[in-house]
Amino acid sequence: MNRRVRRLGIGFVVMFALLFGQIAYVQVFAAGRIANDPANATRQQIAEYDVQRGPILASDGTVLAESIDTGGEDALRYQRRYPQGDLFGQITGFYSSVYGRTGLEQTMNPYLGGSAPELATSNLTDLVLGKPKKGGTVVTTLVPQLQQAARDALGSNRGAIAAIDPRTGDVLALWSNPSFDPTELATGSAKEQQAVWDRLNADPEKPLLSKAFQELYLPGSTFKLVTASAALENGVTVDDPWPNPRVLDLPLTHGTLENFGGETCNGGSKTVTIVQAFTSSCNVPFAEIGLDLKADKLSEQAQAYGFCPTLPPDETGCSDPMIPFATSFQNGRFPQPSYFEQNDPLLAFSAIGLDNDLTNPLHLALISSAIANGGNLLAPRLVSEIRDPSSRVVKRFDATDSVSHPITGVTAETMRQMMVNVVEGGTGTAGRIAGVTVAGKTGTATNGEGEPPNAWFTAFAPAGPDETPTIAVAVIVLDGGDLKDEATGGTVAAPIAADVIQAWLNLRGGA
Repeated sequence: MNRRVRRLGIGFVVMFALLFGQIAYVQVFAAGRIANDPANATRQQIAEYDVQRGPILASDGTVLAESIDTGGEDALRYQRRYPQGDLFGQITGFYSSVYGRTGLEQTMNPYLGGSAPELATSNLTDLVLGKPKKGGTVVTTLVPQLQQAARDALGSNRGAIAAIDPRTGDVLALWSNPSFDPTELATGSAKEQQAVWDRLNADPEKPLLSKAFQELYLPGSTFKLVTASAALENGVTVDDPWPNPRVLDLPLTHGTLENFGGETCNGGSKTVTIVQAFTSSCNVPFAEIGLDLKADKLSEQAQAYGFCPTLPPDETGCSDPMIPFATSFQNGRFPQPSYFEQNDPLLAFSAIGLDNDLTNPLHLALISSAIANGGNLLAPRLVSEIRDPSSRVVKRFDATDSVSHPITGVTAETMRQMMVNVVEGGTGTAGRIAGVTVAGKTGTATNGEGEPPNAWFTAFAPAGPDETPTIAVAVIVLDGGDLKDEATGGTVAAPIAADVIQAWLNLRGGA
């Protein structure tokens, strides 16, 4: 009798072990494969859309994305809406039943969908109380009034604007024209979403990509911020004279390099200082400075400012930025020193922002921010905090988590004054604002043979010697805007930047 009981007990133990093993296999080892099985895709999607996804908010609480209850008539109960239309479309991204997720909808998905560990307590409470599961709220640093001001300032021009608070790295505005309305990809039938998708992807202007941070362009003379910084960091003084020919004969070649328009810098004087060359944005002296620095020092300074080192045409190792951006932010491209070996002409052109130098408005605004912030560069912060469904803050993103020091405070102060000179009496006078000291730098970059140039301007304010800058801006106007071939950064982009800065100071009760 005891033997039978023992055998029966062993049998139960074995069966429970097998049952436990099967459950563990299904829930742990095979969970990913089963979840990703195409046969379960529809079921998984329905379950996902049965959760009331959390909203995305601007810094003032303006709703940028929200979930609307369809009333249970649809298999997908909740659908996404974007009340601001295309104003923030390239930042929020879309949440589509056909094409998945992009932008903040993708990178913040664990919080928005309610699966992040920080929301476990809230989820458990809802489960105990029998309440439906809800996602968390993502709060951004964006300022809707400034985003609209950036849109208004750029107008119908193709291009982009980035605005940052130099003290914190907070992204205040990030506008790119053209943009898109993500609601069109988040609602409607699969056929309707496909029609929108096909239209957006067929558009040669690529509205699904932000020109503010997802595309790269030659920086032109705005790169002189980097070259001047490298020179000052390596012993060049504001009084050192540099030869000032109208044309620079490039070494190892019959090629030459000229100033913009073929003019002579500073009225034709035999020498110029770095301050004079920067104020008038003279190419020849800055090419000479680049050649004198050598590739190692110029590349080192570029990397310190966030340019990813490349070996053109290969960009291996350079990752594309994904919002809300990484603490080790690298967004531009600058060649590795080996690229310039026995090729000084390329180094001369790189020193003035041509050849294979690449950047975009967000990256350029960060460079200006570092100068404005005494040489301290903060990574861009787009998301400030996460809240649970009861509005309790469960995670904060510290603005000072990542700080680098591309230049010293002494160099930053010299660069500040040089940039003020550009606006007060150089190539950037169209960036002036009455009663406000503005520091800026112009740039006009080639854009392909026979094409109008791209116009750049970056600036920060207030920029007086005893003032704390609260905004740094960078603007690019593609193909010269309305002026086409006659465009320069000073004539086209500078007034746009001034409008954005003025709007920000007005919002803060300043000028």
